[in-house]
This record gives sequence, C-alpha cells and structure tokens, in this order.
Amino acid sequence: MKESRVEDVINIIKDMDIKDKLKLGICLTTSDWANILYNKTEMYEKFNTMLKEVDEEYKTTLINFAKYKLVMFAMTKLMEMETTEQNKVALYFFNNIS
Repeated sequence: MKESRVEDVINIIKDMDIKDKLKLGICLTTSDWANILYNKTEMYEKFNTMLKEVDEEYKTTLINFAKYKLVMFAMTKLMEMETTEQNKVALYFFNNIS
C-alpha cells in the first residue's frame, strides 16, 4: 500500500510539464512539512535558476503557488507520507529533473 502511494506521486510528477516540476521542486525544498534529507538550499537554488530560465512570469512577478492545482495536489500527497516515502519521491524527483 505504501509503495503504491510513492508510485502514484511519481506518476503525477512524470505527467507534469517542466515548469510545474520546477515549481513543485521549489515548494518541496521550501516546505517545513517535507522531511527531505537532502540539501534543500542547494536544490532550491538549482530549481529557482532553472525556473527563471523557462518561465518569464516567475522572473518578473511574485508567484502564488496555490493557483497551480497539480503542484499543490502533489505536495499534499507528499505531506501525507512518512519520511522514508517522502525521501524516495524526492530522490526520484531530484535525479530526474531536466
């Protein structure tokens, strides 16, 4: 059952476009609710830089991430998980962002 939750979130991430993936990465690395064991600051800087390159709106305005329903849905699924499950998803995510 728990592996299914991890696979479900990974499938959601796979279906996202690059902008939403990067927004999810930013939410994931800035959230106090995510118990990610990886260097959040380093990952945030990487995602922030990449998103500025592909999304003009992100460069010029303050983004309300709550309006991105798929990103928020994935974050809520992640927050429901245990730390080990969150880190499995984060490891997949960090290794497959392009």
